[in-house]
Amino acid sequence: MSVSQIRPGLYLSGLDSALNLGVLSSRNVTLIVNACGLEDVSYPPLDGLQVLHVPVQDRPHAPLGHFFDLVAERINQNQTGTTLVHCTAGRSRSPALIMAYLMRFEGLSLRRAHELVLQQRPFIRPNAGFWRQLMEYERTRSSRSTVRMVQTSSGVLPEALEDEEDEEDTNSSAAYCVNV
Repeated sequence: MSVSQIRPGLYLSGLDSALNLGVLSSRNVTLIVNACGLEDVSYPPLDGLQVLHVPVQDRPHAPLGHFFDLVAERINQNQTGTTLVHCTAGRSRSPALIMAYLMRFEGLSLRRAHELVLQQRPFIRPNAGFWRQLMEYERTRSSRSTVRMVQTSSGVLPEALEDEEDEEDTNSSAAYCVNV
């Protein structure tokens, strides 16, 4: 079981950890965002535990972006304890939702949000469709793009663009590809 702390009060995991009473109680989880596509999940009985269900499959054309604002708002409003966002493996849907939250409520660029989540959970791999939806979300919110999709030998992958904030750091101006 692997639970990654993204920020104080914000955790990311797969389904197994979300079903573990010890995990939930030791982290004072009061809000679970269930992005695994299953509605009939039986969570351990905890007083005050709320569950927000995001009924989206891990497929490139699934409309995860429709839930970016709703999930971000619920995470931001959860003041009674901590939030655990999970999908089946904690690799695609749930990190994408957390990146949207970081863009909306912490003002991070998509590139920075991805770097932060990747630092805490190195094996995330949002699918290409979720990347496109995150890129559109960033453009809508900030009128800029810090990631673009490029054709590679491994298929279409997101590539980080040089960020205005990085101009003083010449090492970070090189683009990097993100595995999806």
